[in-house]
Amino acid sequence: MDENIEVPQYFLCPISLQIMKDPVTTVTGITYDRQTIEHWLSTAEDATCPATNQPLPRDSDLTPNHMLRRLIQAWCIANAKNGIDQIPTPKSPLHKSTVLNLIRKLKNPVMYVDSLKKMDELANEDEKNRKCMAKAGSAKAMVLFVLKCFKEGKTTGLEEALRILHLTWNSHTDENQQLVDNNLALSEALTWILKSTNIEVNVITKTQALVVLTKVIEAATRSFLERLNPDFVKEMVKILQSNKLKTSQQAVKSTLQILIQICPVGRNRMKIIEAGAVFVLVETELDQSLKSKKITELIFTLLAHLCSCADGRAQFLKHPAGIAMVSKRLLRVSNATDDGGLHIFASISRFSATNEVLVEMLRVGGVSKICMVIQADCADDLKKKAREILRLHSSVWRNSPCIQVYLLTRYAR
Repeated sequence: MDENIEVPQYFLCPISLQIMKDPVTTVTGITYDRQTIEHWLSTAEDATCPATNQPLPRDSDLTPNHMLRRLIQAWCIANAKNGIDQIPTPKSPLHKSTVLNLIRKLKNPVMYVDSLKKMDELANEDEKNRKCMAKAGSAKAMVLFVLKCFKEGKTTGLEEALRILHLTWNSHTDENQQLVDNNLALSEALTWILKSTNIEVNVITKTQALVVLTKVIEAATRSFLERLNPDFVKEMVKILQSNKLKTSQQAVKSTLQILIQICPVGRNRMKIIEAGAVFVLVETELDQSLKSKKITELIFTLLAHLCSCADGRAQFLKHPAGIAMVSKRLLRVSNATDDGGLHIFASISRFSATNEVLVEMLRVGGVSKICMVIQADCADDLKKKAREILRLHSSVWRNSPCIQVYLLTRYAR
């Protein structure tokens, strides 16, 4: 832009001092660029009008100033030769009535596919659309659509419906919590999608189903989680076990988050163990194709939960690489992994410490790592846990050439 060109003052946004592309007038009578004032209202500590300092509700109406926009566009065209960029006419904001009309069309067997595609397009466009769709009840409409597909055994439109549900769902609203509690079949429907062999239900659709399932579990009450079918848990473990979805790290993360969320409730811990999860978790962590700090943290968190009971520890110790895997990861990944690893070793040391297990912990470097936790820059609670483990069996470990004696004599007190 030519520096000698003087831009009319009322073409500039009072916040950004840039030419307004989509001028809107607030209830205080001041005109701003839409994107700028929306960002201000969503991030400012106090919802006030920047120019007048008057209260400005975050959800207040922003009225398009069409007259000013046309003046700005005409001025930009007239000054194009001076390097002024033209400003396109902004798209009209999405209205609730438009969304409600699209939701109504979902009941029409001829129009529902096009309606889903349009809603998918709108939801992916921007955050404003997603908020509008959420207020119009799109999440409930998608839940009902998924349940209908489950009941009728149809899969057309599932990918779009799950994506819309993911983008417009808010786990922490009372409405969505009620929606989950009133539709126990929702977990069964999503499990059905994960188990489907239909060619239309691809890896993307199944991964999307897992992401939605994570949100459903977050919103669920304790009563809902207690009533989860054992087949649901088995399918979650099967996803980790099989290679179907392992190409997607998001699928693995979502599955682990779901299992962690449901684990403490009712008999779910035993259901997870009975499904063979402990052995599978060790195998998943050993899988070189899934190198991810977050996945390792989630696996160690879940293993720590499962090893707190006898059956879980028994499964863990049956895996020939279990102790070695935990030993290797300690002090190499993150504080969360260290916390989970020490919880696993603490449970084993207290309740399952046969002579064979203690020798194995020495042989693979587990005891050395526990000593190193105390020396390293770790949190005090981790150091305390490491000392407790060493105190339990220092009499056995100090006689072994596998570890420097001074470490045990110094810290196992």
